[in-house]
Amino acid sequence: MADIALTSAAAARVAAIRTRQGRPQARLRLSVDGGGCAGFQYKFELTDAADADDLEVLTDGVGLLIDSMSLPLVEGSVVDYVENLGGAAFQVKNPNAASSCGCGTSFSV
Repeated sequence: MADIALTSAAAARVAAIRTRQGRPQARLRLSVDGGGCAGFQYKFELTDAADADDLEVLTDGVGLLIDSMSLPLVEGSVVDYVENLGGAAFQVKNPNAASSCGCGTSFSV
């Protein structure tokens, strides 16, 4: 099992979204794309089905999916949901990121 975690706060937010959207099987997908201001960027989406190469981590009955290409870049990370004066968003605390930019969604390794 990979060393990655979804916090209870993030799981609760996903559960609230899927209830509001009427999608009880929905999971949070985290992927890493090339681009952003630091080289890589995190992408979050809600999906109803896992792909064959996905790793799934469960927290409080909510799944976090990570594809096999993204996994090495986020291994050891914690996915959280944070609300502050600047807004509310899912956030990745990634020990593999050598640097990140101010937007919080872009990083380099």
